Amino acid sequence: MDAAGRYPRVKVSVPQAGWVYCVTLPDSKPSRIRSTEDRNVSDPAATLARMTENALPFRVRIPVRVSDLDLQQHVTGAAYQQFADHARFACVGAAGVSVADMLADGIGPVNLELTVRYLRELRAGDTVEVDCRWEWGTGKTYRVEHELRRDDGELAATVSYLSGMLDLTERKLLHEPRRIWAERASEPALLGLP
Repeated sequence: MDAAGRYPRVKVSVPQAGWVYCVTLPDSKPSRIRSTEDRNVSDPAATLARMTENALPFRVRIPVRVSDLDLQQHVTGAAYQQFADHARFACVGAAGVSVADMLADGIGPVNLELTVRYLRELRAGDTVEVDCRWEWGTGKTYRVEHELRRDDGELAATVSYLSGMLDLTERKLLHEPRRIWAERASEPALLGLP
């Protein structure tokens, strides 16, 4: 920790104690995601629900660029979505998933629904912290939730995606997208997976 109370960049690791520590950029505090080793795994759905509920989000800090602004110096609606997309792809990369390999294998993630809730203004000169939380259920879809926070910690917006995994040849959603992501991730805990 430096004199200002900020933590340095920490790489993702899985210590023997069963915790995953993940910090993506400087000025962030380490997050802890508890392993499932001490949980009763006889009920997979309940285990997944507890993991999602207990997982702490992946975070990135993004400076607001001139191209993100409208004439009133407010961040445009499209930029909020781009901030969330940036965080999600950074999270996927940190989890060790290659989207290029997915595409080469004929599958790819697809967004089916997008909801943006604007709560506070983002303006020129701001830096926005964007988190990324994956929520898994059963079936063909999953959610990726983002909170966008201003420098002062105030929640500026939430961005929520309903997504799936698409077979690029058949143009149909695949069953169990969480299994596909888990098989491809070297650090699945960053995706809220065991």
